[in-house]
Amino acid sequence: MSRVDVVVTGMGATTPLGGDVASTWDGLIAGRNGIRTNDADWVSRFELPSRLAAPLAVEPSEVLPRVQLRRLDRCEQVAIIAARQAWADAGFELPTGESQSVDPDRLGVAIGTGIGGPVTLLDQDDVLENQGLRKVSPLTVPMLMPNGPAAHVSIELMARAGVHSPASACASGAEGLATGWQMIQNGRADVVVAGGAEACIAPITVAGFAQSRTLSLRNDEPERASRPFDIHRDGFVLGEGAGVLVLEREDHARARGARIYGRLAGAGITSDAYHITGNHPEGIGQVNAITEAIRTAGISPEDVGHVNAHATSTVVGDIGEAVAIRRAIGDHVVLTAPKSSLGHLVGGAGAVESIVTLLSIYHGIIPATRNLENQDPKVGLDVVAGEPRKMEIVAAVNDSFGFGGHNVALAFTAA
Repeated sequence: MSRVDVVVTGMGATTPLGGDVASTWDGLIAGRNGIRTNDADWVSRFELPSRLAAPLAVEPSEVLPRVQLRRLDRCEQVAIIAARQAWADAGFELPTGESQSVDPDRLGVAIGTGIGGPVTLLDQDDVLENQGLRKVSPLTVPMLMPNGPAAHVSIELMARAGVHSPASACASGAEGLATGWQMIQNGRADVVVAGGAEACIAPITVAGFAQSRTLSLRNDEPERASRPFDIHRDGFVLGEGAGVLVLEREDHARARGARIYGRLAGAGITSDAYHITGNHPEGIGQVNAITEAIRTAGISPEDVGHVNAHATSTVVGDIGEAVAIRRAIGDHVVLTAPKSSLGHLVGGAGAVESIVTLLSIYHGIIPATRNLENQDPKVGLDVVAGEPRKMEIVAAVNDSFGFGGHNVALAFTAA
């Protein structure tokens, strides 16, 4: 099978830094922070040790009509918002009757989520317990099912080449992009709307992560809580958001005169088969994912000038990733860690951070990592801190790793 060039022609996002790609990017370059004190009443009611969160900068209620809001879980809402933006950014119009921008049989969707709709599940279980069967919403299952975000986007865009919803924890958004890339490589589609979404800042998720001791406890300094690669890091901050990219065969994009941001040139997906929450101590799966992304991109490690790191700000995870990057690529690369500003968007992280990676190539500038005041000497790599760095980038890698031993690496190159 011959290799197909896959380009990115549209991008959409809603994040803790902004309601679209432009505001999110501007926020990162300006060094703004999306992390706040979580003042929800349930934080004190359950005596949760971490009182931090990175909520959306723009509520879905400001974008979507009330009827649609009631029919969608919050995770589905953010996916729809980001997908509409990406679709319009690519120069397409939403389907109307027989009018279609893309042949539906050649259009696919791949949008992952790590957690899905448990808020709907828990809310409706409360309704059942307290009010009885007749008060339970008939939309309960469509709202809670993890394929809901991808399914709703596919219906809105009338995409019939296939709809996929990878659920690989914090790697879900990146695996959505890898799946879209594979669909085009395999000849199943000419265009794929791909990415990830998550919106589950809720008592059960915060409590669960708190019990696993992965959350930052820097409650008195929310703006300084997420500090990837810093020697004083103590965990991540749970965020919410979505990122969606329009992937397209390059010849298809050029034939319609589309703007091209760059190429999704390669992808690597591996598994650790080691521990349900911990990384393999030798980073075998991470190294193999990065190596495969570079190989399938048709480039060499020396070509990779930048890595947008997964770097969640956990004590063990950040060092493990740094070791894997050095083994797979070398010590010449320049890193950044967007979770220092965005928090951890879980299933949305890999997609939003892929957008950041691509924009770094497109604009020739790497956002700084917030709160990196004393870099852990075990990192052993050049991490951008303080101010953004201007740099010509030919190729970059975005890492995403998730509970369960999921590893996804994506290689992007300039157009």
